[in-house]
Amino acid sequence: MLIFMLLAASWTLLAQTDPGPRNGPAQSGRPLQGLSPDEQQAFGNGRGRFMEVENVRDGLGPRFNMDSCAGCHARPDVGGSSPAVNPQIAVAQRNGASNHVPAFLQSNGPVRAVRFRQNADGTPDGGVHNLFVISGRTDAPAGCAIAQPDFTNAQNIVFRIPTPVFGLGLIESITDSALRANLASTSAARQQLGIRGRFNTGGNDGTITRYGWKAQNKSLLLFSGEAYNVEMGISNELFPQEREENSACNIGATPQDREGDILAFSAFMRFLAPAQQAPADDSITRGRAVFDSAGCVLCHTATLTTGKAASPALANQPVHLFSDLALHRMGQALNDGVNQGVAQGDEWRTAPLWGLGDRLFFMHDGRTRDLVQAITLHDSRGSEAHGVVQNYQGLAAGQKQDLLNFLRSL
Repeated sequence: MLIFMLLAASWTLLAQTDPGPRNGPAQSGRPLQGLSPDEQQAFGNGRGRFMEVENVRDGLGPRFNMDSCAGCHARPDVGGSSPAVNPQIAVAQRNGASNHVPAFLQSNGPVRAVRFRQNADGTPDGGVHNLFVISGRTDAPAGCAIAQPDFTNAQNIVFRIPTPVFGLGLIESITDSALRANLASTSAARQQLGIRGRFNTGGNDGTITRYGWKAQNKSLLLFSGEAYNVEMGISNELFPQEREENSACNIGATPQDREGDILAFSAFMRFLAPAQQAPADDSITRGRAVFDSAGCVLCHTATLTTGKAASPALANQPVHLFSDLALHRMGQALNDGVNQGVAQGDEWRTAPLWGLGDRLFFMHDGRTRDLVQAITLHDSRGSEAHGVVQNYQGLAAGQKQDLLNFLRSL
């Protein structure tokens, strides 16, 4: 009897453990099926540019967070999220730079961008403050001596980690009417659990924006142009002004991207296939049923369908993204104090779950590697997910494990 009791206790503990990232070869990073030869060429060209390491002569800086797109979007393949070893540690002093590595960047931690909640005068900020400068680099202009920002006020800084870009062309091809109809179809069920939800929208045309942690970006081209400018400091046709205008640190005229890099980036992301789900076993099948019955599916919509598209590979396709792409209030524990579009500090786009099985870091700031903790972080004062998390907490241990196994299969 004692042995049986010990085994039962051990099962209870083990039954609520994040199984961790999938083993084996990555199930992502491939082009969509059905691309034309021209689209395949655009994908390959864009992937190559996405992987290029930029130097100052290419336009890097004067302030930047990383020197390549693929540096941040690396796991489990090009286009993913933060890798196991944070490349920002190495880039801080690359080519002779003398940047200090802030304590919140760790070698085994996530790639991070920093935003300030407030300006020095107390007014709202919310913008990205780049980690590094080109001062001291061997390829920097002589006389460039700008300094890194002051990151010592921990209460004023918040973090974002890279979002995976797999399957974004399919997301781009979902119509606004399909998104609105999906949200309306679950209205009654969501209301019973205290879930609301709304879309972030463009300020002028009113259409749904859908990229970024707060769904703040409208299109893949805009997403590319902003990241090129904000993360690498490279001006382009969409963002033609330098973010740092110290004349001693700038080389050449703006915009610096005159060869269509942002068009190539957007083509790569548009034709990049989503991650493939692992084959279902009995536990994964049971976990999917728990995912639905607990209410997770009310925000993490399993499948939407694209509309008409210029590419047949994107037209009328099922999109197994596990997201409604809407904003939801996630509680004070996840309130970063940053407003973007109509999104308030505690509002976040429902994160697509496809590819979750390969991710190392969770939540918008990468604060945890543990899927169990990621679930419980959904519940704090004011969170729309409170009822769903309570449902999760009420599950039997085996049901929780089935749910975790299902999530890691995505």
